[in-house]
Amino acid sequence: MRIALLADIHGNGIALEAVLADITRKGGVDGYWILGDLVALGPDPNGVLQQLTCLPDLRLIRGNTDRYVVSGDRPSPTLEEARENTGLLPSLVEVAHTFAWTQGMITAGGWLQWLKDLPLELRITLPDGTRFLGVHASPGCDDGPGISPDMKENDIQELFRSCDADLVCMGHTHLPMERRWNGIQLVNPGAVSLSLTPDRHAWYAVLEATKDGYQVGHHQVTFDRQRVIGQLDQLGHPGRAFLIRHLRTSHVS
Repeated sequence: MRIALLADIHGNGIALEAVLADITRKGGVDGYWILGDLVALGPDPNGVLQQLTCLPDLRLIRGNTDRYVVSGDRPSPTLEEARENTGLLPSLVEVAHTFAWTQGMITAGGWLQWLKDLPLELRITLPDGTRFLGVHASPGCDDGPGISPDMKENDIQELFRSCDADLVCMGHTHLPMERRWNGIQLVNPGAVSLSLTPDRHAWYAVLEATKDGYQVGHHQVTFDRQRVIGQLDQLGHPGRAFLIRHLRTSHVS
């Protein structure tokens, strides 16, 4: 079987559309496993969910920003941090408005309960018996530092002490990764949106699994960043300053 692994779509329907088209061009897949952060912070959260729910063999888990949208939890800076450091107030206000905007869009679109019901983890046994675990950040957690490509072995051990899996796929860091630790294959497909790679491309991975084993391949594709910027401006999106700054930043030499 061929499975597309996607993470960190962040409400960017244009980037998701580019990824899905690239997958089709390369022969298609049998299913899509999505590793969280679906709707915030981008301009088209409902469009993203509409695209995803049309896909075959769709399996999804929640990410930390999905939880923020449905629960009222928020990332740093907290109100207490802003009280101690008033320089954090603009960030606090922007974050609060952005998640309120996304929650309003999701609620109006009828997706709020659907998003609330997403599970924390995805566990599947591959055809060769490999135990697959899909998480957003780390086993049992949708937040925190996640697993970075250069993370120290001791720090990984703290997060993976009892994951009970052979292949763990995760998102959250917005960086593609493949490394092995203590007999466990760790894979991050990279971010569909808000990638931290220098070129800001949309990233995904394809898992090919048979009764004889599995392999994972990473892929990247360009998308129309200017079109996304146009959406943000047209909507008056409350987080557009941060998002546009990211979309316009590139470190390709």
